[in-house]
Amino acid sequence: MTARNSPGVAFVPSRSSRATEDLARSLETHFLSKLEYLNAIGIALSQERDINTLLETILVAAKNLTRADGGTLYRLVGDKLQFEIVRTDSLSIAMGGTSGNPVPFYPIPLHDKDGKPNNTMIAAFAALNHKTVNVADAYTEDGFDFSGTRNFDKRTGYRSTSFLTVPMKDHEGEIIGVLQLLNATDPATRTVTTFTEEDQRLAESLASQAAIALTNRLLIQQLEVLFESLIELINTAIDEKSPYTGGHCKRVPTLTMMLAEAAHHAVEGSLAAFRMNDKDRYELKIAGLLHDCGKITTPVHVVDKATKLQTIYDRIELVATRFEVLKRDAEIEMLHAKMRALGAGDEESAHRAEEAFLKKVAQYDDDCEFLRRTNIGGERMKPEDQARVSQIARYTWLNVRGERDRFLSRDEETNLNIPAGTLNPDERQIINHHIVATIKMLDALPWPRHLANVPEYAGGHHERMDGKGYPKGLLREQMSVQARVMGIADIFEALTAKDRPYKPGKTLSESLGILGRFKENGHIDPDLFDIFVREKVYLRYAHEFLDPEQIDEVDEKKIPGFKP
Repeated sequence: MTARNSPGVAFVPSRSSRATEDLARSLETHFLSKLEYLNAIGIALSQERDINTLLETILVAAKNLTRADGGTLYRLVGDKLQFEIVRTDSLSIAMGGTSGNPVPFYPIPLHDKDGKPNNTMIAAFAALNHKTVNVADAYTEDGFDFSGTRNFDKRTGYRSTSFLTVPMKDHEGEIIGVLQLLNATDPATRTVTTFTEEDQRLAESLASQAAIALTNRLLIQQLEVLFESLIELINTAIDEKSPYTGGHCKRVPTLTMMLAEAAHHAVEGSLAAFRMNDKDRYELKIAGLLHDCGKITTPVHVVDKATKLQTIYDRIELVATRFEVLKRDAEIEMLHAKMRALGAGDEESAHRAEEAFLKKVAQYDDDCEFLRRTNIGGERMKPEDQARVSQIARYTWLNVRGERDRFLSRDEETNLNIPAGTLNPDERQIINHHIVATIKMLDALPWPRHLANVPEYAGGHHERMDGKGYPKGLLREQMSVQARVMGIADIFEALTAKDRPYKPGKTLSESLGILGRFKENGHIDPDLFDIFVREKVYLRYAHEFLDPEQIDEVDEKKIPGFKP
């Protein structure tokens, strides 16, 4: 271990990963030759997914192959060698990797502030020159700065003697890191010796295999980051298009994972056998992020329709203007009537004309205010209110062409009579089409095997347990648990969302009441709903995303359909 940056380091017992130690013991037991050991390590490296475990496996294997007491693995980050794993067995030092102990050393720069190569540090020299450096004794070696190593030895009583420093190159010959081994040990005498030529060849071979495995894993990791960034790009595009859906695209995946984890820990009932591994979690996370990607095809005026008469603008103001026209015409008619009556000396008729006018104006004002309230939309419109809208629609007015016309157009009457919410049947169909677009978009992608279920998970969140959902009308037994989880998450987020243009966010008790009725009528999965309530998933979500005034007291005994 090059200890230039070692002063003040605290030594802790080694806590190498059990998997890495088990692998080392297994290899020592089952493989007699170093070549077989090297081959087995190559296979193990190609199968490891976790970067920290991968790096640790590389260093432990190199130490075993060369009988080294210690070692350090560096990764090249920018123009510096960053300490990733540090091990010294005789001092019980274990830092980085799966040890849980951070490496406190500063990175080693490859160049100084003037841009000159840092050839005095052995690890930097190996990286800069693409050469393995085999040092028999650091105390007698010329050309390298071992002052930090000697200071380290003074503090610890250690004797850093032999060093084997090997550059790690990727498939394009670029340096990606450095593997450094310390103090080769004679297995018979347990004394420190030099690294042999065979040790060097084995370490270089392992470094080559390790570099390829590390490069592949980093490439996969980078592709995953790129993939998730592209998903975020889609959600950002939806967000820019409509601020009322962007938050939904971020919150639903979070709530989905909360409920899925609660289901994962179920010990009884129909979900007792439901379990997820890390691959399953990642697949569900991606599905959650993409569950509404089809909304990128939905027209903004439909997604953001805050009132019944809204298109690109709210047409209620046109209706209000027509009422002003009716009042103007009524006033003109009243003035003509008064003039005729007064001209004939009939003051009583003139008074009746004025009273009739004031009554008509009051009626128009009341009708206008009624339509404004109706335009806002709600959960349920009364039949008598719908009848009143149709009555007002049959008023006549003199339009801009000077023609007598219906006061409300057929389209305006239809929209104002929407029984619930702000969307008419055609617009509802447009909104519902987003899930068809989502499935179509996701089905068109060449998903790898570990993400093959993303279209099914993401495409099923509008299905119902009784088969009355859309777009496929699936029954509960035809759906995965993950799709059913997402269905509950999607509904609960929509109920509590405070950023919708057409309604305020509901409280917890209101939302759970509605969700409970959905359970009773076959809309959502009953067992998942019970877990959602019993495990307080709703409350954890609320503390993260809801306003304080929405988090009211919930009496779970009063939630419809809930079974504790």
